[in-house]
Amino acid sequence: MVSLKRIYTVTGLVLLIILLGITALTTWYTVDESDQAVILTFGKVEEGITDPGLHFKLPWPIQSVEKVSKETFSLQFGFEEKNGKMKDFPEETKMITGDENIVLADLVVQWKITDPEKYLYNSKDPEEILYDATSASLRSIIGSSKIDDALTSGKAEIEADVRDLLSSLIEKYDIGLSILAVKLQDVELPNDEVRKAFTNVTDARETANTKENEAKKYVNQRMNEAQGEKDALIYKAEGEKAARLEKARGDVAVFNKIYAEYKNSPDITRERLVLETLEQVLPDAEIYIMNDEGNTLKYFPIRPLEKEQPVQKEEGSDKQ
Repeated sequence: MVSLKRIYTVTGLVLLIILLGITALTTWYTVDESDQAVILTFGKVEEGITDPGLHFKLPWPIQSVEKVSKETFSLQFGFEEKNGKMKDFPEETKMITGDENIVLADLVVQWKITDPEKYLYNSKDPEEILYDATSASLRSIIGSSKIDDALTSGKAEIEADVRDLLSSLIEKYDIGLSILAVKLQDVELPNDEVRKAFTNVTDARETANTKENEAKKYVNQRMNEAQGEKDALIYKAEGEKAARLEKARGDVAVFNKIYAEYKNSPDITRERLVLETLEQVLPDAEIYIMNDEGNTLKYFPIRPLEKEQPVQKEEGSDKQ
């Protein structure tokens, strides 16, 4: 018959082995590169661990480890995408713009855990708080924006405003999260008739903008052409001005030379000027030398002599 002492001994050994096994298994832990951890001593947070690798701690139940991911998470607001299938929740995304129009706005928020202790213990469900804060931020910004901005060119500004407001709310709630990016996935009108009407208005506005840009382009082109013609006329006038000034300076110089000769020999200069003027006015006229009574004193064939003079010079040079 087994003695009571033997039973106690075996039981003690079993408990010891179990205790040693628990101690051996709970005195170390590993942290992956994509994880971060916090150490709890009797349920109280002691420190955060972010360095990957093997770490040691006191055995359970003295100390325990809680791990959370370092990765970036995406919050899908207004839709859900699983296995390549998209499911919309229009009742959650229906909101009123600042000019009292109804739109459906879907949003994606990228976030990550920056403080594991606060994420784990400052709130019961931090992701639900993030979802509610996202809804409040988006509705607030859309509610102060015009429908044209929400549907067309104002999306970037709306995204920036939503991110700023959401970040301030998350910081105020102090739940250990950080907002990385906000992206509007889709902003549309609630039904086909409204969408068609708005599309027509948008197309008309774009056509008007196109026509206005074409008109501005034409105006600029004509202005450039007119400016070019203006510059050409100015350059031409300046050229003519310079030419006339040079001609005037030349005429003045010729006049000064003639005047100097006239002062030395006024009669001869006067006769020479008369003859030169006749030559210019009547280049083909025959010149006769007359006496003072008006009778022809003698016919003097000047034109034939002018034509024969070069020939005589050539003959004289041959005789030499």
